[in-house]
Amino acid sequence: MEIQENTTFMPRIGDIAPNFVAKTTKGDITLHDFAKDKWIVLFSHPADFTPVCTTEMSGFAQRKGEFTALNTELLGLSIDSIHAHLGWVNNVREKTGVYFDFPIIADIDMKVSKLYGMLQPNESETAAVRAVFFIDPDKKIRLVMYYPLNVGRNMNEILRALEALQTSDKFGVAMPLDWKKGDKVIIPPPKNLDEMNQRLNDDSCERTDFYLCKKDI
Repeated sequence: MEIQENTTFMPRIGDIAPNFVAKTTKGDITLHDFAKDKWIVLFSHPADFTPVCTTEMSGFAQRKGEFTALNTELLGLSIDSIHAHLGWVNNVREKTGVYFDFPIIADIDMKVSKLYGMLQPNESETAAVRAVFFIDPDKKIRLVMYYPLNVGRNMNEILRALEALQTSDKFGVAMPLDWKKGDKVIIPPPKNLDEMNQRLNDDSCERTDFYLCKKDI
């Protein structure tokens, strides 16, 4: 089997989101000027007028209010023209009643897709994989998800991860496996012996040991 070198640029967690200017279904945008003081969920889909993408985009549209409640703007993308986007948006609205009321980037020159590692040649050279970038108000990338062309994403997980990131930032805590709103959170572990001994005598938290303690928020 021939091993192919991966030369695709892949933005990483903690990087400042690469800036770009792009045409969208709601006008031209510059990423770093888009959604001031808000989070952004930037997501790509392989192509307009395709079945899996239609279910996913409908899912984002139907739950847009939940993203709005989390101070978050949606920003879609595919390697299609603005005319294809508009036709698809209108077709889905006519057929299902679901309206994609958020900007979708027309990345016909693949500029943004290449900038964000959405084009992965071993999957496809002409269609973006299903990528999701969580970008905070400081335009820092906080979480990245990649899915192949043939597997749709999980909207519950996208919203859960977004809320977990925001809750962690607000309270300075970490989230355990399967955390969801209302569950206990993890208190950061002690950094020295004094903090360890204090933790061992702290009955205000759910303590498994000094390094694993949970609390309600």
